[in-house]
Amino acid sequence: MSPETGQIVEKVRELLNAFERTGPSSDVRTRVLALVPAFDSVRDLGKSLLPDGLTMSARDRLLAYFRMYPQQVLREKELAIVAGISEWARRVRELRVQYGWKIVTGVTANQMADVGDFSPLDGLAGELGSNDYMLVDPAQDRDSAYRWNIANQIRRGPEGGQSKILKYLRANVGSAVTGEELSYVAQSSEWARRVRELRTEEGWPISTKMSGNPSLPVGVYVLEVDRQAPAHDRHISDAVRRHAMQRDGYACRNCGWSHGLWNSSDPRFLELHHKKHHADGGSNELENLVTLCNVCHDQLHKRGENG
Repeated sequence: MSPETGQIVEKVRELLNAFERTGPSSDVRTRVLALVPAFDSVRDLGKSLLPDGLTMSARDRLLAYFRMYPQQVLREKELAIVAGISEWARRVRELRVQYGWKIVTGVTANQMADVGDFSPLDGLAGELGSNDYMLVDPAQDRDSAYRWNIANQIRRGPEGGQSKILKYLRANVGSAVTGEELSYVAQSSEWARRVRELRTEEGWPISTKMSGNPSLPVGVYVLEVDRQAPAHDRHISDAVRRHAMQRDGYACRNCGWSHGLWNSSDPRFLELHHKKHHADGGSNELENLVTLCNVCHDQLHKRGENG
């Protein structure tokens, strides 16, 4: 215990003793007012638990705490204690959407889990409840301020939620955006379902850790390229897509390309190729699909082979 923490603990004891001396027969407001200084001191005690916490802002204390415990479920009450202010949730939101820290909330995680785009991390200490938070990636996204301005412009537009999501993803092609951003842009609790529809029904190559790119952090989406898949490549369910790519080791069965080989000069991604074309009676079942990179897939289409 630091000297500062010890002093605050002693002050809290003195204030609680003063509260006890008011007696149960005292006026209720008198007793409440006697607790106010103790309440303030308990807040100071929470701040003092972090190194230099008493001299830091609430936002900086919260960030320091998240970075001390990445990929662990943090409860709302512990964050309130560390922040030491009643507006702590607003500070977390600022860290998430304005400063680029990939903090997932329980609400968003559950919405993603409902459509198969989120799964618990290995070693996750508990499950994300609706009032829980988790820093899923300790690296800050320094482009977030730029995206924040774009998100606000799109959010105010007249389009529906799905159109806003697509517009935002197309404004950030190849860049990782969080579910929190998409939820904010769409202004809908059904945003995750709309993203899945864009991927599986409209043919937009949107990758997540659970569907197409296991190297991505949980809670993150990437529109790999600004184009829709051909009509015959759409309507493959996420479950089948995931099983096919897992079977093929998340690598192109033609050239061997995988996400570990990605670089900005050759921004490939993985797709599923139909061994037997739809026009010839080919299905979207697992046995009729094979994983290819988009370059090899395009070459097959140009040669007029099955798609």
